[in-house]
Amino acid sequence: MKRLVVIGSGVMGRGIAYVAAIGKCDVTLVDIKEVQLANAKEEITGLFQKAVTRGKITETDFNEAQGRLQYSTSMEAAFEEADFIIEAVPEKIEIKRAVFEKMDYHAPEHCFFATNTSTMSPTEIGSFTKRPDRVIAMHFFNPVHKMPLIEIVRGLETSDETVEAVKELAGMMKKETVVVNEFPGFVTSRISALVGNEAFYMLQEGLGTPEEIDKAIRLGLNYPMGPFELGDLVGLDTRLNNLNYLHAKLGEKYRPAPLLEQYVKAGRLGRKSGRGVYDYSDKGGDK
Repeated sequence: MKRLVVIGSGVMGRGIAYVAAIGKCDVTLVDIKEVQLANAKEEITGLFQKAVTRGKITETDFNEAQGRLQYSTSMEAAFEEADFIIEAVPEKIEIKRAVFEKMDYHAPEHCFFATNTSTMSPTEIGSFTKRPDRVIAMHFFNPVHKMPLIEIVRGLETSDETVEAVKELAGMMKKETVVVNEFPGFVTSRISALVGNEAFYMLQEGLGTPEEIDKAIRLGLNYPMGPFELGDLVGLDTRLNNLNYLHAKLGEKYRPAPLLEQYVKAGRLGRKSGRGVYDYSDKGGDK
């Protein structure tokens, strides 16, 4: 795996670029917005420094990893030398389509394409290219540098060669993998969406406070985070988008709770907006 390109320098894209650079990949992180790239570079540098402080990597590892990581606003130039491209743009099919069509036009024939998605179809995304056999989904989890799993999802046309290439790349990132066949929501998103949505129904019904519901799930079911803590972390708008998609594909059991819809309409999106179920405006807020 000589050259990896990551498209999108948001929370997931910058996390993917970081773990890939630590895993000795040559990485180019691409975004059309220079300000977003600058923010990503600052955060990634901070992750490197924390890893050194905690003894997870050495100063030499830090310097070498930084040397393997580049930043660019030119997708076309980055694509031309890519061996593997991971798309990490927002979960909107029209955006993904535009990116994959450009990837297909500019990338070498041998290049593999992956979409970082929690619900969307790698088969449909593969149809935007002339190489659907080399298209696959890699579902990373937030925060990427802490979460050990990548859910690998085969599309209808995905080849065994592509699956093996993705598993090799995941191994370089020191990640565990599961390989599943495409179906809306895959494994993890279907379960997570149900739990998170049910928690909102409980809150809406007055069953308990967010703190009590989160504590019950953490300690009673041994989850590392409560459903509201997790929802605020990933973004309540993202959670709502996923539920709307699953509701359309899989039916009534995924209908979003009205209270969740209200929170999103009010701009209470979670950590990224300063307030979701919990308030993060005062030095990190309640959580």
